[in-house]
Amino acid sequence: MSATLILVLLVSIFVMLFISAKPAMQAYGWHFLVDSSWGKTVEVTSSKPVMQPIATSPDNSDADSNLFADEETPILPISDQSIDPTNQMSPTITKTIYGGFVPIVGTILSTLIAMAFAMPIAMGIAIFLSEIAPKFLIKPVGLAIELLAAIPSIIYGMWGLFYFAPIVQKIFGGYQISILTAGLVLGIMILPFMAAITRDAMNTTPSVLKESAYSLGATKFEVVKDIIFPYAKVGIIGSIILSLGRALGETMAVAFLIGSVFKVPNSLTSPTISIPVVLANNFGEASGDMMSALFYLAFILFVFSFIIIGIAKFYFLRRHR
Repeated sequence: MSATLILVLLVSIFVMLFISAKPAMQAYGWHFLVDSSWGKTVEVTSSKPVMQPIATSPDNSDADSNLFADEETPILPISDQSIDPTNQMSPTITKTIYGGFVPIVGTILSTLIAMAFAMPIAMGIAIFLSEIAPKFLIKPVGLAIELLAAIPSIIYGMWGLFYFAPIVQKIFGGYQISILTAGLVLGIMILPFMAAITRDAMNTTPSVLKESAYSLGATKFEVVKDIIFPYAKVGIIGSIILSLGRALGETMAVAFLIGSVFKVPNSLTSPTISIPVVLANNFGEASGDMMSALFYLAFILFVFSFIIIGIAKFYFLRRHR
């Protein structure tokens, strides 16, 4: 019953996003994925024919009510109207275009940086707490790791902005507000989830398996690599999937640190923007095409997250079962 409700909820979210994003899909198509413009006003040639008003002449001065040409007054094509200096109707119209390439790249890069930073540290913490740490350290260190997960994301953003960003700039150069700073703080945010779930998964390994390996002369490294990791792989992959989902959708901390600039970063220390930040910054004032473009971005993020988590769930876990 509960699984059915969750499925209905997912389908309803998908349908809502698709319907709201459909005008932007029809207007921009797949080009939206590779277009780096956002809110750019351009002049385009109208595809609809523009009716030319009748030129006033002495012989026809009393025909003010005739707004359009008759058979004796041919209608000039659109290209000719733009050349005719007496023509008062322009064949071109202005249009605001939106593209999602910059926020898509920003989302992917910040997530990759966060995962690359968090995974080895989280695995190390989990191994330390489950196999290496003395008993008097396991509980306080484990509690401290779990408390990191309880800190609101806006606190991480403020801490990163005022204290962590200057350190990153001093070490790596570039700007304080950059995709690297956002990715590293994002990695710190997902680290407690990954470490806690991985530790719990490792603790489920039966002691008899580990003691048998030690009795055969295996080292601690070999026991972790050949016994604990294979036994707890489902829980470890699950922790990575959950952390990945949070990294893709994190908003507040990233909004403080990524720079909110619609520009493809030319280095890791350059500012850019991500999909959640675009939605958070613009949704309250958006309308018309912009609102539909924002829903298009949200739809892309939803599908992207669903595909990644689906691949991890049905490929990696089934493969190792």
